[in-house]
Amino acid sequence: MSPVYPFDDTATARAVIGDDGTLVEWNEGARRLLGHPAAEVVGRPAARLLAGDGTPTAPAGPRWDGTVELRHRDGRAVPVWLLAHRRPPRDGRPGDWLVVTPLTGGAPDPTDDLLATAALTQSPCAVAVYDDRLRLRHMNDAMAGVLGLSQERARGLRLSEIGGKPQSDELEAALLDVLTTGRAQDVHTHTRTGGEKQAHAWLARMAPVTDGDGRVRGVCLAAHDFTEILQARERLQLVNEASMRIGTTLDVTRTAQELADVCVPALADFVSIDLLDPRGHGSEPPRRITAPVTLRRVAHRSVLPGGPEVVTPAGRVAVYPQSSPQAGSLTSGRTVVGSVPSERLTRWLATESARARRALEHGVHSVMSVPIRARGLTLGVAVLSRHRRHDPFTADDVLLAEEVTARAAVCIDNARRYSRERDTAIALQRSLLPRTLPHTSAVQAASRYLPAARAGVGGDWFDVIPLSGMRVAMVVGDVVGHGIQASATMGRLRTAVRTLADIDLAPDELLTHLDDLVVRLSEESGDSDGDVGAVGATCLYAVYDPVSRRCTVARAGHPPPVLVPPGGTPRQLDLPAGPPLGLGGLPFESADVQLSEGTVLALYTNGLIDNREREAGAGQRLLLEALTGRGDSLDETCDRILGRVLPPGGIPDDVALLVARTRGLPASQVASWDVPADPALVAPIRKDAVDQLDAWALNGVSFTAELVVSELVTNAIRYGAHPIRLRLIHGAGTLICEVSDASHTAPHLRRAKTWDEGGRGLLLVAQLTQRWGSRHTMEGKTIWAELSLAEPE
Repeated sequence: MSPVYPFDDTATARAVIGDDGTLVEWNEGARRLLGHPAAEVVGRPAARLLAGDGTPTAPAGPRWDGTVELRHRDGRAVPVWLLAHRRPPRDGRPGDWLVVTPLTGGAPDPTDDLLATAALTQSPCAVAVYDDRLRLRHMNDAMAGVLGLSQERARGLRLSEIGGKPQSDELEAALLDVLTTGRAQDVHTHTRTGGEKQAHAWLARMAPVTDGDGRVRGVCLAAHDFTEILQARERLQLVNEASMRIGTTLDVTRTAQELADVCVPALADFVSIDLLDPRGHGSEPPRRITAPVTLRRVAHRSVLPGGPEVVTPAGRVAVYPQSSPQAGSLTSGRTVVGSVPSERLTRWLATESARARRALEHGVHSVMSVPIRARGLTLGVAVLSRHRRHDPFTADDVLLAEEVTARAAVCIDNARRYSRERDTAIALQRSLLPRTLPHTSAVQAASRYLPAARAGVGGDWFDVIPLSGMRVAMVVGDVVGHGIQASATMGRLRTAVRTLADIDLAPDELLTHLDDLVVRLSEESGDSDGDVGAVGATCLYAVYDPVSRRCTVARAGHPPPVLVPPGGTPRQLDLPAGPPLGLGGLPFESADVQLSEGTVLALYTNGLIDNREREAGAGQRLLLEALTGRGDSLDETCDRILGRVLPPGGIPDDVALLVARTRGLPASQVASWDVPADPALVAPIRKDAVDQLDAWALNGVSFTAELVVSELVTNAIRYGAHPIRLRLIHGAGTLICEVSDASHTAPHLRRAKTWDEGGRGLLLVAQLTQRWGSRHTMEGKTIWAELSLAEPE
């Protein structure tokens, strides 16, 4: 509703006509003009006031002005210039027409009028002066151009009558405030004036006009069109928003979606992002693109819920001909802007019935195709279209779209390069980790490896290594850093651990040798100018013997394992910490733990339990809870641990997890004898061994085992030191012969010459057995040989 002013309302003849042509309002100025009192005309057709018999025609636009002949009450025809505004429904009132005409227009002003002097002041902007009744007194040519009315026509009208819009009422209220308070005021508004087709942004600067005594005699209004400044500010804001919102992750699809989200609705009503399909061009996009172009849709965004404009779903591949905007911009390397209808777009849509139907349904009228280019490579194309906004794309829109797309292109290329490097690192990591864990009689094992969500793969690894005497080694390690370098270092350390394990080193000795290797790798890397520790790693190495059910564990700066006895409570093993690998010269200690059959051991890297967002010790507590009171399979146990301990939304560091359940070998499957020092007593030892094989129903390997036992025992008596002990172990599909003595001198295989009397014993053992070897112990050494119990093919 228009504001009420305490001023004379007779200077303007004003009437309100409803949509049905009935007069709704009639003021005193209208009575003065035509002589009809309000009671005679309100509620009656306004057409009766027209002179002549013609039927009035409704104005076509929201505003109309012109001269018509109206009939006075005394019967004479009065020519009157009218200004009519179409007012939409508001505040529960129906729409209507406001019709006004000034009653004081055209009267000359005194030459010494202060207001006239102010109005005639030269100004580069539109200026108007309103008197103390807030009626237009003077305006310059610039203001007349803005209003679309001459000064002679508009003089005597109030601003709300000139504009006829809610924004006009707000400006008039501000004029009244300046008039009554005497304080200048600035008002920002967004409205359409005069003959404008589009609304503009305006800054109305209002200042009081005073006389020599300082009394306020009127208000001067200067209008500044700052639409371009506002648009430039909005474009700068959009570019700034794009720099913050695009590229938050190193994921190609997510980055493309962020580009689409930024452009809608600020720049377009629908945006689609299509990238060149790398499967068709190898790992790198082609340098030169020719039509037709194969693109994969990775993202799109619409102002409409559900995106009904979508023809190609995300993830789908489509082929675009030369006539399409996509192919046009990609082959030319520049932005292509088209409107509907146009020859090129019409030709393309003629071959794409589904797209043509969608474009027609939604009224798409303007399309812009911007190539996504970074570092000299074309990665794809962003297509922007408008159907809700009626204005087509302008040159400024093109510059803005290219700026935003260029920023996104760098992020997409970074994500693409990172994804390729990450895929390479993951492939390397997977190739260096064991594909399957070996089946052993000592433990049943399961494992998991997860790369970090953002940092990518690292140097975490795990392994299960079968050892002699049915023992098994379990190892978990972590190389500092991420990426291909960390994966390559991990591969070298894993190979070194397997090599050192093959010579049956004790856990603490193995870590000592591994520490020396890491020191050498650090020196070779040159990353720290010779400083020790440039390559860092942690490791935990455990050896479990199913015969004695004893586990020997040593660690180098690595988290200790968690032990879960059968039916018991999980607990963390208390082990000597040991320094991380790569420091050099510091000792490592091992600890022995007696395990019951069915005990579960959980070995892991610190990526499983360390999280900066949680309090200290929370990860370890969650791990113990995940291992409490469950009898699931080991694979289910691994999944439960990861689901319970790891935070949602990705992990900051890679994780390696190895879970093993111990097995024990019954005493009935192990036989041992003390061997006397007399070579003449080798025969009874052989007979005892054959009898034991008969008891185990292993007659098929009895002859071979007898030869192996004879040779190993004879060598121990002849070259070793007392005491000497023979042990036979009947495993699953394997018979193991072990001879231990107190000498630390290891045997070696050699070829005897034709006339040599000796030197053929170990060669014979190597040919008769599946594998053989020696290991050093605290008391001396053990020579062992394995015979396969499987039937030969």
